[in-house]
Amino acid sequence: MSEQLLDGTSADPGERRFLDRPRIDCLLEEAVRNPVVFVSAGAGYGKTHAVYSFVLDYPAKTGWIQLSQRDNFSARFWKNFIAGLSQVNKKAAERLALTDFPETERQFEHCLAVPLDALDDGTKYIFVYDDFHLIHNKAVLHFIERFTGALSPNNTSIFISRFESSINLIKYLSKGLLGGITEEDLRFSKEEMTEYFRIQNINLSFQDISSIYHDTDGWAFAIQMADLFLKNAYPERSSDPSGQGSPPKQRYRPHAIRSNIFNLIESEIMSGLPSAQQKFLIKLSLTEHLTPQLLEAVAGEKTQAAGKPLMGGMKKTLPLIRFDAYINKYRIHHLFLEYLSNRQSELAEEEKREVYREAAKWCAQNNQELDAVFNHERAGDYEKIIAMTNALPLVLSDHYAQYLLRIFDRIPPDIYKKTPTLYAVRARILISLTMFDRCEKELETLMPRLEALPPEPGLHWVLMALYADLGLIGIINSTYTKNYSFTAHFERAAWHINQCGGPVLRPPVSVINIGSYICRVNTPEKEETDRYIGALAKVTPHAAMLGGCGLGIAVLARAELAFFKGDMMEAEQYSLQALYQARKGEQYEIENRALFFLLRIGLAKGNFEKILQMFKQLEAQLCMVHYINRYIYHDIVFGWFYTQTGQTEKIAPWIKDDFEESDLNSMDHGLEILVKAKYHFAEKEYPAALASLENQKSKYDSGDFVMGQIEVKTLEAVCYYQLHNRAAAFAALETAYRLSEPNDLYMPFVELGKNMRALVTAALKGKATEIPPAWLTRTRLGASNYAKKLFKIAQKSHLPVSAANAGAKQDSGIQKVHLSRRERDVLVCLSQGMTQDEIADEHSLSMNTVKSVIRSIYNKLGAINKADAVRIAAGMDLLK
Repeated sequence: MSEQLLDGTSADPGERRFLDRPRIDCLLEEAVRNPVVFVSAGAGYGKTHAVYSFVLDYPAKTGWIQLSQRDNFSARFWKNFIAGLSQVNKKAAERLALTDFPETERQFEHCLAVPLDALDDGTKYIFVYDDFHLIHNKAVLHFIERFTGALSPNNTSIFISRFESSINLIKYLSKGLLGGITEEDLRFSKEEMTEYFRIQNINLSFQDISSIYHDTDGWAFAIQMADLFLKNAYPERSSDPSGQGSPPKQRYRPHAIRSNIFNLIESEIMSGLPSAQQKFLIKLSLTEHLTPQLLEAVAGEKTQAAGKPLMGGMKKTLPLIRFDAYINKYRIHHLFLEYLSNRQSELAEEEKREVYREAAKWCAQNNQELDAVFNHERAGDYEKIIAMTNALPLVLSDHYAQYLLRIFDRIPPDIYKKTPTLYAVRARILISLTMFDRCEKELETLMPRLEALPPEPGLHWVLMALYADLGLIGIINSTYTKNYSFTAHFERAAWHINQCGGPVLRPPVSVINIGSYICRVNTPEKEETDRYIGALAKVTPHAAMLGGCGLGIAVLARAELAFFKGDMMEAEQYSLQALYQARKGEQYEIENRALFFLLRIGLAKGNFEKILQMFKQLEAQLCMVHYINRYIYHDIVFGWFYTQTGQTEKIAPWIKDDFEESDLNSMDHGLEILVKAKYHFAEKEYPAALASLENQKSKYDSGDFVMGQIEVKTLEAVCYYQLHNRAAAFAALETAYRLSEPNDLYMPFVELGKNMRALVTAALKGKATEIPPAWLTRTRLGASNYAKKLFKIAQKSHLPVSAANAGAKQDSGIQKVHLSRRERDVLVCLSQGMTQDEIADEHSLSMNTVKSVIRSIYNKLGAINKADAVRIAAGMDLLK
């Protein structure tokens, strides 16, 4: 196997300049028979190189995860882990990339299941965690420990560390399943050291060999230092394999190795390099992303150019800098990196900033957003950070906001004063993290000071954003305070933006997040909902001045109220008005929700043509590139529809999975969780549906809104009824009725169709509730009529398949799936209830082959288990 040199060229295999250590390879080969291997030694013992050389030739698929201090931030580690997983299974990595780092036990279970399912194919997999000693974040350590423990015994996790393990390995040690490579193992023997020098074309006397070994004690880094010293001391001799060149300029000096290692690096490596080369190496210590492309940018040259003075000069530092093909980056030895870091003060501040700018540019181009922000901070390019946040939704995702807050807490006060736009971004971060009180307190102190400054356009823009933030906080808090004075903040925001000469907000930052319900009222009193909608209506005239932000939301609130009341005519009228205003203001989420209500209205009326129109318009939203959350809400809306019509096989797989959540801010997860619960109900998984509803009530604030509470309680009621728990069913039904009665919010009961019909019929017969019989009778009639229309809609065979779930569409709208002959045979066996062992015997297949075929079937059908696969296949006539 060829080695790749530091300038990107490949050396001939016959000229390999690194020592093969069969002794260490044998130790590692024995060790990787265990599920866990711990390679522990101090700096400079060749831990990484030993493992790297071993896995290059070992017959296993290896995922190399290079850790750093920044991996103690869970979102950063998550991207790093996924990158390592992609080296062995890209599909599993792509699936995990759709999720955030798991914070809850449920999320842990899901995130573990994805790679474990992909890696259970009989192949030997090795996961290497290099520089494991740098990790101290408990959540990250917990994930690594769980993932390691969940891998099949055939697979191995190798931890490379300077210190003892920071995860619990007792269970492996007690069972004899822990392999280990120690510092003593890694020390070079005298024979290995002699062979190493021979490979380097350095001929030494027996006396010099003994002297060097005595001085280095087998320490790999010290031996490398001796190598570099000797090459400098004997330039002619080291270049002549025969050893017969000119006499050496000087002999080996034992004290050179025994002296301070940094002094040795200085004297034996750096002193022989031109100042430009030294400065280039110091610059490399400023960034972790040492890719060939980034090094070219830092060097200010193309490696293809003649001469390549800086990149080519790195050869002189071999093997302290080497190219790692696993991660497509150069690696600098720890001690050499520390030495270079200590010399960073020799760089001018502008030189450092230029490196950080190039690193930020590379990170941004390679989807490393968090590291891009970090490098922009180091470069002092706060305007770039502002620009990055303006390319994201108004309400940031939780993990991104948490990372940004750490950076913004580090920004010196004088920088805020020089760049006041940072105040606006900071407020937005705090709101995204639901730190409303902290945000209000900071703004109460800040706003008078900003208002007192001399007016200028940039300051007016900042004040506009801050007043709008205060208004947004007011809207959110009004759910609990019943204080609707937030309209004054929006009036003030519009005044400031008018001083700038017009709106300057553009999508996606001008696109408001509306959450799961528009009417954010938590009490059932009729006048409270009217007051809230009236306050929103007062904000609408200012929306145009704010770049259209929130345009259409007041009308949409009226549409929501009318729909929940069951007034389809009024609901449709308001939904169409909201749709028009939203499109005028580029308010994609308001547009999506208006289309959602029109879809539900079409379903309630049994108007299939109207439904098809809504489908087309919802599909068209997928082309709106500034609508960042378009795919998520597309899946949610279609998921709701498919649960209603019994087409659960068409629901996006991530919605079916309890352990997977979207990347929406946690404030916006309520509708998503409701659709998950409806999916479980449609699948007759009633306990799972109840668990999802409980999760919504405990975790997401949409459970505080009256409309959310009603939808949760009605679904709870029919779940309990199906579980034959009538007492709980009637209690939930009565609670939902009490919440709905003041505003006559009738539709959540009706939309449960035949299931609500059965429940209210039982309530009428048993007289088990205090709900008026007239209301029960009316609800039974409405649910019955809805169920009839729903049945007719569901019978339409040409319903279009969601573009998010279908790879191809036929004219009929039904996805066509192509299965191989073997896949069809196995699928038929599954439909007949055969076990995997029976299928293997029936078709003379190995168990691994059966598992692989079943996994392929699931992927093609979008199924999550055997029953799901059989049901989908039956609907597609694949079992004939």
